[in-house]
Amino acid sequence: MAVALIKSLLRFLLGRLCRVRLKGDITQFDDPRLLVVANHESFLDGLLLGLFLPISPVFVVHTGVARHVWFRLALRLVDHLAVDPANPMAMKRVIRLIESGRPVVIFPEGRITTTGSLMKVYDGPAFVAAKTGATVVPVRVDGAARSYFSRVAGRHPRRLLPRITLSVQPATRIDMPATGSARERRRQAGEAMRRLMQEMLFASRPQQTLFDALLDTAAIHGRRRRVVEDMKQIEYGYGDLLKMALMLGRLGARLAAPGERIGVLLPNLAPTLGLVFGLNAFGRVPAMLNYTAGSDGLQAACTAASLRTVITSRAFVEQARLADKLAALHGVDIVYLEDLRAGIGLADKLWLMLWALPFPRLAARRLQPEDPAVVLFTSGSEGSPKGVVLSQRALLANVAQIRAVIDISPDDKMLNALPLFHSFGLTGGALLPVLAGAEVFLYPSPLHYRVIPELAYDRGCTVLLGTSTFLGNYARFAHPYDFYRLRYVIAGAEKLSDAVRSAWFEKFGIRIFEGYGATETAPVLAVNTPMAYRSGTVGQLLPGLQAKLLPVPGIARGGMLHVAGPNLMSGYLRVEKPGVLQPPSSEAGDGWYETGDVVEIDGDGFLSIVGRVKRFAKVAGEMVSLEAVEKLAVQAAPCAAHAAASQPDAARGENILLFTTDRSLSRERLQAAARDGGWPEIAVPRRIVTVDTLPLLGTGKIDYVTLKQWAEAA
Repeated sequence: MAVALIKSLLRFLLGRLCRVRLKGDITQFDDPRLLVVANHESFLDGLLLGLFLPISPVFVVHTGVARHVWFRLALRLVDHLAVDPANPMAMKRVIRLIESGRPVVIFPEGRITTTGSLMKVYDGPAFVAAKTGATVVPVRVDGAARSYFSRVAGRHPRRLLPRITLSVQPATRIDMPATGSARERRRQAGEAMRRLMQEMLFASRPQQTLFDALLDTAAIHGRRRRVVEDMKQIEYGYGDLLKMALMLGRLGARLAAPGERIGVLLPNLAPTLGLVFGLNAFGRVPAMLNYTAGSDGLQAACTAASLRTVITSRAFVEQARLADKLAALHGVDIVYLEDLRAGIGLADKLWLMLWALPFPRLAARRLQPEDPAVVLFTSGSEGSPKGVVLSQRALLANVAQIRAVIDISPDDKMLNALPLFHSFGLTGGALLPVLAGAEVFLYPSPLHYRVIPELAYDRGCTVLLGTSTFLGNYARFAHPYDFYRLRYVIAGAEKLSDAVRSAWFEKFGIRIFEGYGATETAPVLAVNTPMAYRSGTVGQLLPGLQAKLLPVPGIARGGMLHVAGPNLMSGYLRVEKPGVLQPPSSEAGDGWYETGDVVEIDGDGFLSIVGRVKRFAKVAGEMVSLEAVEKLAVQAAPCAAHAAASQPDAARGENILLFTTDRSLSRERLQAAARDGGWPEIAVPRRIVTVDTLPLLGTGKIDYVTLKQWAEAA
């Protein structure tokens, strides 16, 4: 009776003081064989689950915790079993408990998180679930890490009474692997549990808009918390970013009707990010224009998105020498930030200080998660750029997917030199750190190979994003100590070169995590992580994604990758039908996106990119990957840059040309490399063309449109 009274009192106090909320389907707890798994944020977790779940379970606790005097007192309130999660024999006692019909609660991490994110997941709980066939109910504990009962340190926010949510996710089961040794089956079950925990973290994300997410993050970390820095060497806090967003959004909203798209032609600066949030706050859609594109590409983007107005800056236009490109645009009004700022009146200032900043949710326009958030444009590496409409839901889902597998925390500082018109630069390099409470340094150009390593050193950056090309050049010019604080270097947008991977490991002792994605998926689809890494692959698919591989005629390995998920675009805007949204659809069905990549997926879910379908040449009736030709060239001349293209041939169908910066490279060297590496003879290019540099797009990718023109003219 006394125990029941104490539990009722604690439930009342915690429920009121921490506003504990239980979400999800609680009827799932009726199964006779039940295993509840939860993430471990604080010393309060067991108490919270014991008080608020509609069951009376046995808690599996670490022996070290059970020995602590204060926790021995707390554990008297619940049934518990003290085990060492690293001891396989201890799990047999848990198996017997579940088989006897007692519900069990276990924390697969085995310890309280010190990063605020998911940590190492032990195999034992997964083996228990597989061995017993128990119904597994994941429960996400959210908010307890911000209490003083957590173990997070550094700059993680703490509150005396944080709001806590317990999110019950759909029940599932972990099947016992059918093949392999006992050790291998245990490992596979552990991998299934790790993915289940990541899916739980992702699925329990709030459904909101970009501006709401910014407000929630600012409320957690405080408006004074510094979050963005740029080349002006001013550190902006969440309050400064919010002030910029509200004022720029109010000014931008006067230029267009609600729901209308507005072009944004600005570099990586804090006001650019503020403008993106601000236009969203007032129901306008920023269309991020690629200022490195030619006049035709810019015009095509403006036409496809039906832009009437483009916001830019006089200083930027002058420094980037864009005057001629802007003069060539027709059908759009150019509006300068300097003029917008000059137009701020007393009424605007009073509105900001007395209404918008104190009550930002009331000042902003109410949007839905499915409303468009931004328009990005494909690189145009294989044709005219297309507008990609990404919804609020898509961008925030991708941020949540990344955070479920990578522990970006308030102690991190990201260096982002990828432009914000690039999907990797916008989502991974700007939205992710800002919405995770990490700092970000926005640098305007990834091409300053000597400056960026020095910035990483001077600012103590811990995360760096880049393409293989950019990372290779940073390694060439950097001092071995410049990247001493980096713990994550993530490569995307193009295939990571083996030479670049080796150079970073040899010179800096850093392992590059290669990822894969597309603008159409906001953009990340897969990424290697410290907990799931396989060299030569682009990692495992992120939580919440579905994938299908459809066969491609003439290509034996892998299949065409089609994907679907919450981070998928709303649709395309094409030059042929300006302003008309074309929803995603593929052979796999409506709502699926065909990536254009031929992919292999191994038994553990790691993706290997065989090549792009458009980058295969049909030589004498046989399909040859142009990327394989480039790999062969790297094998023969690892210190040079290479790119392959094809040209029509009446006798053989197509010929392969290799463009290279190595003037001594010959067919004989390539043939020797092919013999040594087991490459087929047909992969040796018919002709070698030496060039000073390969044509690159502003995103760092090779410009294959220009390369194809060179090949046809050769």
